[in-house]
Amino acid sequence: MSMYRTYTCNEIREKHVGEHIRLAGWVQTIRDLGGVIFIDLRDQYGITQVVSSGNQDLVDKMSRIPVESTISVEGIVRLRDDETINEKLDTGLVELFVEKLEILGKRTKALPFEIENSRGVREDLRLQYRFLDLRNEKLKNNLILRAKVIQFMREQMIKKDFLEIQTPILTSSSPEGARDYLVPSRIYPGKFYALPQAPQQFKQLLMVSGIDKYFQIAPCFRDEDARADRTPGEFYQLDMEMAFATQEDVFEVMEDVIYNVFKEFSNKKIAEYPFPRIPYREAMLKYGTDKPDLRNPLEICDVTDIFETVDLKVFNGKLVRVIVVPDGAKEPRTLFEGMTDFAISECKAKGLAWLKVGDDMSLQGPIAKFIENDARVKMFEKASIHAGDAIFFIAEHKFIVDKLAGQIREELGKRLGLIDDSVYKFCWIVDFPMYERVDNGKIEFCHNPFSMPQGGMEALEKEDPLDILAYQYDIVGNGIELASGAVRNHSPEIMIKAFEIAGYKEDVIISKFGALYNAFHYGAPPHSGIAPGIDRIIMLLAGEDTIREVQAFPMNAKAQDLLMGAPAVVTQKQLDEIHIKINEKN
Repeated sequence: MSMYRTYTCNEIREKHVGEHIRLAGWVQTIRDLGGVIFIDLRDQYGITQVVSSGNQDLVDKMSRIPVESTISVEGIVRLRDDETINEKLDTGLVELFVEKLEILGKRTKALPFEIENSRGVREDLRLQYRFLDLRNEKLKNNLILRAKVIQFMREQMIKKDFLEIQTPILTSSSPEGARDYLVPSRIYPGKFYALPQAPQQFKQLLMVSGIDKYFQIAPCFRDEDARADRTPGEFYQLDMEMAFATQEDVFEVMEDVIYNVFKEFSNKKIAEYPFPRIPYREAMLKYGTDKPDLRNPLEICDVTDIFETVDLKVFNGKLVRVIVVPDGAKEPRTLFEGMTDFAISECKAKGLAWLKVGDDMSLQGPIAKFIENDARVKMFEKASIHAGDAIFFIAEHKFIVDKLAGQIREELGKRLGLIDDSVYKFCWIVDFPMYERVDNGKIEFCHNPFSMPQGGMEALEKEDPLDILAYQYDIVGNGIELASGAVRNHSPEIMIKAFEIAGYKEDVIISKFGALYNAFHYGAPPHSGIAPGIDRIIMLLAGEDTIREVQAFPMNAKAQDLLMGAPAVVTQKQLDEIHIKINEKN
């Protein structure tokens, strides 16, 4: 194979016994058993045990090698003694009897943490020494999984006749929902490039240019705060767009790709395929979120109409939702007290009302005396409440109640152990509103301003803006948004009207999205697309809690690259070349 090795550390088996070979890798452990030295030698592929011969110089040399040094060893493959067989290793039946050893790269500094236990180390230290952290088997396997998934996705798209095209990294700044990363121009003082938040405009321009099916594994850059499923800075998506395509065409392609990826790289069951479709407003009402975890069987029910006449101060003038926990009345009081504390401390609610339903269908709990029989009967019927159930009440104003109910539902699912971790439950969220009314009363785009309104120009001219739906859709898996896409608005006339409703004139479109708007005047085809987030898909497949565990060199939650020391101070000469002056804050 090379001058350093003839096999990798996971290749040798019984069939190689008696063969003279070379191995190379990292010294994971050293054991001195009465003058005989055993080393677990590790590379990307696995581990092989190597053992010293009786040569005293070799024994001395092997015993003094610092762990995590790299070495090359040469010798004879032999069977292990019965009592030393390691069934946990693929190479556990054999070992290498070392005749010759060369130290290739000696570790000369103390390790900041144990490699095998690095996952228990604080994250900032792990990121500072990421090259060591990546030697951890779990993290290494996450990167291998990532590489295989991306390769598989690429193969899937090529089989479906999509053309892989790279789009620019240096482009113009445009308002796409997050802050841009800006790059100052040396040649044009005072002007800036921007790193793309997504290839959105470019992929639509490709459709106008005559490309029928486009995709790429696209880097995206957004200067936004970190969270578990989002990292500040850079992430990747499987970006795709199709000309002469409807929403159904996108669903047919992408649903197949997502299903095949999870079927190929996980042993978990996929609960339902094709994926169910849930309208946005239904999702918000039943689950309190447009990213519902369908593994949680609990649902939210609106009972506002039932409690409009009930004399209960905390309900007055508010929307009222209930979450029914089947057989929940038997749960200990600590659950109800704990959920109340959670609602107040974590969700910033004023409280959380709850009731238990007795065997005789009577109500027990802090607000039971306020609920008259007529309201009780109607609530039981509407929310399908039975004897022995528990009921949690969420009462809040319109812009708060959905989110709060969703948080309570999610937490109840966790505390009651209702989440089935052995299954993937996917769904499409469809029929997003085109517009929403913000706190100041102004009409704004609810999501992507370039989505085609359902009903086209007629809907924009005749319907209440808040009733107009967009051809926009998301794929959600186990409570995580995996992909977002839309049928694009390719008509300049419809685009002008759509932006006008949101308070923007044509000159805003021209100044912010000039290339796209101009291109649409030259015969644009109807087109649709979607962009699954690769990092989130890998995170879900790997069973990780954050996407930083499936990225090779991520920034930390404060947008710092602790390994490379970025962001960093640059020289005055560099600043002068790009015409930048730093204003020092006192």
